[in-house]
Amino acid sequence: METITVERTIPAPIDQVFDWCATTTNYERTRWVLRCKLTQPGRDAPYGVGAIRVHTWLIGYFVERVTRYDAPHSFDYVVDRSVPPSRHEGGTMTFTEVPGGTHVVWSTTTEMAVPFAAAAATRRIARPIVTHVFGRILRACAADLSSRIPPNPVEAPHD
Repeated sequence: METITVERTIPAPIDQVFDWCATTTNYERTRWVLRCKLTQPGRDAPYGVGAIRVHTWLIGYFVERVTRYDAPHSFDYVVDRSVPPSRHEGGTMTFTEVPGGTHVVWSTTTEMAVPFAAAAATRRIARPIVTHVFGRILRACAADLSSRIPPNPVEAPHD
């Protein structure tokens, strides 16, 4: 199994960053993600615990289930089915308020389900692609949310 981690600080409030990342239809803002669909809403929130998310990327098809949801701090998920086949021990996104925005850590533990040399195939093929796609998604989040931040108001001169 290989753990893949991508981090980025996004210049936006934690609740906005969490909501953007939890709502996986936003991932379609990158060319690598073709379609995301929520096929079953979660118990306490649309993308909360129990939610089933179906993602079609250029590199494959993934059916994910949200297993933990602690808005706006973190959520966990597991890939229940994928094409190409993989083994998945889970993914986590954590969100931490920092000066100037929100620090996001996206981590997943996976392995390609190939008949031999799964670890090497994961390290050489899956790791660079997943790292790139996760990074592009977080870049899209930063671009989208930065366009929503209103400019600082200009203070009126005092007499």
